[in-house]
Amino acid sequence: MKKWKIIGILMLLATAIVGYKVYNGIFKPIVMDPDGKYFYIATGSDFGNVLKGLKGSHFITNEISFQKLAEIKKYTNNIKPGRYRIEKGMSNNDLVNLLRSGVQEEVVVTFNYARTKEKAVGLMCRKLEADSAKFLKMLNDPQLCAENGFTLDNIGTLLIPNSYNFYWNTSASHLYKRLLKEFRVFWTEARLKKAKEIGLSPQEVSVLASIVVSETSKREDGPIIAGVYLNRLKKGIPLQADPTLIFAKGDFTIKRVLNKDKEVDSPYNTYKNAGLPPGPIYISPASYLDYVLDYKKHDYIFFCAKEDFSGYSNFAKTNAEHNRNARKYRNALNKGGIRR
Repeated sequence: MKKWKIIGILMLLATAIVGYKVYNGIFKPIVMDPDGKYFYIATGSDFGNVLKGLKGSHFITNEISFQKLAEIKKYTNNIKPGRYRIEKGMSNNDLVNLLRSGVQEEVVVTFNYARTKEKAVGLMCRKLEADSAKFLKMLNDPQLCAENGFTLDNIGTLLIPNSYNFYWNTSASHLYKRLLKEFRVFWTEARLKKAKEIGLSPQEVSVLASIVVSETSKREDGPIIAGVYLNRLKKGIPLQADPTLIFAKGDFTIKRVLNKDKEVDSPYNTYKNAGLPPGPIYISPASYLDYVLDYKKHDYIFFCAKEDFSGYSNFAKTNAEHNRNARKYRNALNKGGIRR
C-alpha cells in the first residue's frame, strides 16, 4: 500500500510539473524588450516565416511551445499579414491571439510636398509594404489615367499632400484607389464651383498651384501670384514662369534663370508656349490649390522676387514698373555672386 501511495504522489508531482510547464509555455511573459516594438508579416508569408521572424526578433524564447500553441489555436494555416505592436510582458498566448486576430496599428503616411510624382511615391511607400515601382507603373498607365480623368502628364495632380492612415500591408492597387478617393473628397462641390468660375479643371488648378508653390513659400503672396497668372491667362499673355524652365531643363539646382534657358524646347517652356503647361511642375500642398481657387483679384500682370531675398515679391501693373523691379533683383543677384 505504501508503495502505491508513493507512486501516486510521484504521479501527482509529475502532473503538476507538466501542468506548470504547460501553463508557463502558454501564459508566462516572454517579451522582455521595451514597449513599442513592431513585428511585420509580409503578404504571402507562411507559419515558418512567422516563426523565423519572431525568433530572430527575440519575441519568443521557445519556438516549440509557441508552435504547439499556434497549432492548437489553428493559427498555423491562418496567417494574416500586417504590422503588429508587440508589448513588453506578452506571453505566447498573447502573441498568438494578436497575430491570429489580424488587429494592426495603422501607419500614418505624411508628405507635405514633393518635387515630382516619383518623389511623392517614394515618400508614401517607404512606410508601407506597397511596391513603389508597381504604384508608379499604375500612375504611368495611360488607360488607367484616362479612365479616371487624367493624362500621363497631369496624373501627378492626383497626389494631394496630406497625412493619411493606412495599414502597413496596403497594396499598390489599394493605395491608388485610396488616393483617387481622397482626390474626389478634396474636390467638393464648392471647390469645383470655384474652379469652373475661373475656367479651370481641377487638374489645371493643380498645375497652376504647382507653379505658384515654386514661386513662393509665403502664404501672403500665394493668392496674389495666383491672381497674376490668372490675369495673364485671361489676357492670353504667356505665363513666362521661370520655374517651368527649371522643370523643363531638369536641373533643380538652378538659382538664376538666364536668357538662354528661355530657348529650351519643351511644352513646359511657358515663355514659348501660351497657357498652362501640360502637367504639374511640383506636387502642391492643398493650401496652394486653395490659393488658386481663392486668388486675390487685382490688376497686376507682373511680379518679381524682392531684392532683399526675403522671399516676398514686388508686383507691377506695367512693363516699365516690372523692369525696374527686375533690375533691382538682378543687381542683388550680381552683388551676391549668384550667377547660376
